[in-house]
Amino acid sequence: QVQPVESGGGLVQAGASLRLSCTASDRTFSWNNVAWFRQAPGKDREFVARISWSGQNTWYAEPVKGRFTISKDNAKNTIYLQMNSLKPEDTADYYCEAGGIWGQGTTVTVSS
Repeated sequence: QVQPVESGGGLVQAGASLRLSCTASDRTFSWNNVAWFRQAPGKDREFVARISWSGQNTWYAEPVKGRFTISKDNAKNTIYLQMNSLKPEDTADYYCEAGGIWGQGTTVTVSS
């Protein structure tokens, strides 16, 4: 199983949107649930969202419900996290996890 690679982070203003991507070089996402986690400075890593291997089921943490959407493109071996209405408290390093393998993370900074 290969380490997934996250991308799409950046610096945005509050209210803006970003789309994070998590890509695998193999078909890991075809048979694993995939999750996004985040870790803000000085805080523990926390769950953000998860999508089932089939793509039919999704789960979200309460702070992001209604603002974030997780999806997958099997043809591209990629998981997306669409983040809308971003808030300063969404500032964190965002990590993708599949089958116990973690990516290196991508940084999201939301200014007020």
